[in-house]
Amino acid sequence: MLGGRKGARYDILLGIGIEAFPGTCAGMSNTLSVIRLICAKEKATMYTPKGFRVTDLEQINSFMQTNNFATLVSWDGERLIASHLLFEVMTGNPGEFTLNCHLARANDQWRTFSPENEVLVIFGGAHTYISPRWYSQAGNVPTWNYLAVHAYGVPAIVNDQDELYGMLTRLVDRYESNSGAIPEYHLDALPKELVIEKMKDVVGLRICVTHLEAKFKLSQNRSQPERENITIELEKRGGENSTRIAGAMRTSVRRNING
Repeated sequence: MLGGRKGARYDILLGIGIEAFPGTCAGMSNTLSVIRLICAKEKATMYTPKGFRVTDLEQINSFMQTNNFATLVSWDGERLIASHLLFEVMTGNPGEFTLNCHLARANDQWRTFSPENEVLVIFGGAHTYISPRWYSQAGNVPTWNYLAVHAYGVPAIVNDQDELYGMLTRLVDRYESNSGAIPEYHLDALPKELVIEKMKDVVGLRICVTHLEAKFKLSQNRSQPERENITIELEKRGGENSTRIAGAMRTSVRRNING
């Protein structure tokens, strides 16, 4: 397995696990609903020093929603296979996440999916270079700041035609609304038989998340004056990644101040 043991849920966040037992999760009969806090029973699989760990599920959800073009990794019995896919991040009961996506039927990765083996979805965010010249003392080395979330889960092929149609419709509507296209494109404006025929070329996938790890590496191991200077230098340097990391650093400081 890529993730935790079958039938249990572990959210390894600051050494606390969340275990859930078979129930319902976004309509899945073999997934998770009843949640209780327990002591962590396994180590996190992504190297994450304590100061870089994120435990706020709302913050994690927001990050995945914003950075939902992610990497799906599975095991075919001999080697790892990965695809880059657009995900719909769904929330249910507190702490429950379901990831919906679709991939080309010609992509054989879907044949590797099994409820016996978890898959890994890697959500990557902004990342940027940090110069040691921005520290107050000499003798430091360069580093890289970045944001990432790893989501493990149990995969299930979506065989229901109406469910897959709904997944595709929601994705198209979400991104078409900001596309600038006039008039907007909508699946429900097309002949239903045409859409159904095109749907034969894709495979829908639903992943009930069993294990979440979030790492926001934002120079938390540096002094506050150094972090402020790093933020200023990133803002001066500009560029999308530097600006986004600077913004994340300022947000992180406000979160710490506000408790």
